[in-house]
Amino acid sequence: MSDAPLAACTACPRHCRLAEGAVGFCRARRAEGGRVVAANYGRVTSLALDPIEKKPIAFFHPGENVLSAGSYGCNLRCPFCQNDSISQCGEGDVQFDSATPVGLADLALRLRGERGNIGLAYTYNEPLVGWEFVRDCAREVRARGMMNVLVSNGCAEEAVVEEIAPLMDAANIDIKGPSQEYYDWVGGDFAAVRRTIGMLHASGCHVEVTTLVVPGRNDREEDIDAVASFVASVSPDIPMHVTRFFPRFRMADAQPTPVATVRRLAEVAGGRLRRVLVGNC
Repeated sequence: MSDAPLAACTACPRHCRLAEGAVGFCRARRAEGGRVVAANYGRVTSLALDPIEKKPIAFFHPGENVLSAGSYGCNLRCPFCQNDSISQCGEGDVQFDSATPVGLADLALRLRGERGNIGLAYTYNEPLVGWEFVRDCAREVRARGMMNVLVSNGCAEEAVVEEIAPLMDAANIDIKGPSQEYYDWVGGDFAAVRRTIGMLHASGCHVEVTTLVVPGRNDREEDIDAVASFVASVSPDIPMHVTRFFPRFRMADAQPTPVATVRRLAEVAGGRLRRVLVGNC
């Protein structure tokens, strides 16, 4: 057996400790040369020009498009994952193309003239498991006078968010549920998510949040009220998307959230927040 020390990952609160060549829980980070690096750096599985409302972001350049890029990997294991075909995969499970920060930023700039693109969105899988690529792309996008958009579960370490937040113009952060007990179910850290939202907001980034309403898990009025109460403690002006669940991944046999439930819970959140929207209804 090797006596080489394990390398510690500092990207998220999991703090995976990895032997040389091993891949972390997220499937996107690997121990190389005694440190943990983004193995998915520059590996793009998904690339599309999307309406910004699809992120979902409703109150930042509405009606405009944003070039959206995703890789593979995620540091959560939500049983209801809506993007499991890439987020729950590693490098051997999914096809990808190689990209550079300069190449993506140049493409974003070209699409500004051709298609009205406002910048680059980091989305589809969990972008912060490859935060170094997000940072490098964001710097190039900023240098071209364009905007950066983050779509994330927010479960990242403080030092990562300190690097990323000043480069972001808008973000949508998932709040999976109202408590650490809920986050234990999906494999995350609620305190880290709350900290990420606060740091992004404090940096001047436009922040919106999304909660997917999963039947039997977070569909009580007190669940959504607790989420909205936290968001309001950051700012009652942060828009919240209350979104309908559809069967996916390990919950393929579940029933969709009733539309009436989603609308009722949106009204509950509206008691705390000034702007609440329903999604997937």
